[in-house]
Amino acid sequence: VRHALRWQLFPDQPRDAKSQKPYYQLLLSPLQQLANPIVSRRFRKIVFIPTTWEKLQTASEINDLFDESPLEDLLWPELKRLKIPAERQEFVDLESGLSFLDFAIYCARGKIDVETDGDSWHANKEKAAQDNVRDNALVAKGWSVFRFGTAQVAEQLTEYCIPKIVAKIKSLGGIEEGGVVPRHIELSNEAGLHQKGLFDNL
Repeated sequence: VRHALRWQLFPDQPRDAKSQKPYYQLLLSPLQQLANPIVSRRFRKIVFIPTTWEKLQTASEINDLFDESPLEDLLWPELKRLKIPAERQEFVDLESGLSFLDFAIYCARGKIDVETDGDSWHANKEKAAQDNVRDNALVAKGWSVFRFGTAQVAEQLTEYCIPKIVAKIKSLGGIEEGGVVPRHIELSNEAGLHQKGLFDNL
């Protein structure tokens, strides 16, 4: 990174007051291929993900890269441990335009949106009203919506948040597995998963 004036970056443009504006110039080395690809389980097409160098180096799938919310970063490892294939920052098209979901979970008989909102967000009446309209639009399109605050995620993650999500997954027939028998999540199971057999009740 280096400092440069606008005229140095765009020498063919006229020299005027604008040409004296200071900029940061980023000098990038050639792209390097990672040793292992970072896959997208649902074949999402994503143009830009805010991330860190550490996450880039350790990510095994695309959802490991997101670095937008400390609350999301608390919930994500627990969902991964239980093998709940949530998609982070999944966008859905609503009447009001595109909306990004913190975590989208696709089940055999429905979809779950899990939001991790900080306390400052909840305290803003305008944002709360926007969320109400958004939640209603999601419900109208078949989504179930959970909103967990700072204290719930930070202090009651395994006692409250995860059991609520798992119970909803169960009520929606288990995790959708692309035509394979839906998979259920069992909190009593160390790995957190249970593949239903062909003759089990769905």
